[in-house]
Amino acid sequence: MNIVIVEDETPALNRIIKLVKEVRPEYRILGTADSIESAANLIEMHPEIDLALFDIELADGQSFELFSVAQIQFPVIFTTAYDEFALKAFKVNSIDYLLKPVTQHDLAAAFTKYESLRGNSQNRVQGYDDLLRLIKGNSTTPKERFLVKQGQRLITVPVQDILFFQAADKMVYLTTKEGARYVIDYSLEELSGMLETRQFFQLNRQYLASMQSIKDIHSYFNGKLKVTVQGSMDDEILVSRERASEFKAWLDS
Repeated sequence: MNIVIVEDETPALNRIIKLVKEVRPEYRILGTADSIESAANLIEMHPEIDLALFDIELADGQSFELFSVAQIQFPVIFTTAYDEFALKAFKVNSIDYLLKPVTQHDLAAAFTKYESLRGNSQNRVQGYDDLLRLIKGNSTTPKERFLVKQGQRLITVPVQDILFFQAADKMVYLTTKEGARYVIDYSLEELSGMLETRQFFQLNRQYLASMQSIKDIHSYFNGKLKVTVQGSMDDEILVSRERASEFKAWLDS
């Protein structure tokens, strides 16, 4: 297994190298980098990289920038002293998100997670593209839960507990059956491709609703439908005339 390490603090770098050698002595460290620029050069030099460890806060920026300046075709384990970047990390090629100081147990668990995903024949992982789809939740299997931030904590919300997703004020929120509301880092279009189509329907540009949330449906002007969605404060949620037939078929499926 070929890995690279991106870390700009020498004590932290030495610690991670030591831990890698302890928990996976068979892994080969191809090289290390301490900045966006040097990391991009390192990645270009080594097309055989299998896995990387990225510190998030580097001297010349955040390692997320590497995804726009380098061809990253491998999974990443992020390391950081802060928990505020977790949602952003899971939008890219993230296997795990480890808080510093990284422990032997946490690093070993992250490696085990990677090895399990890579070797999971049930998911038919044939190469990096398949593996990255599996990590990001973009496989053909519908998502079962979403990671959200609750204060300083990260929690997961099962899909069956979600009433609807709403786009508002340049953000997307999910609302649960209990009335909890969380910001989520996906667009409605992305969510439509992640969810079970028999359970969720995109009503319009603002709402993606679950079957269980639909309470009332009324005919409206020009062939539109007016829908009442449980938990929503909006009185008029409209389905366009073009989507009305598809919406009715979905309800009747």
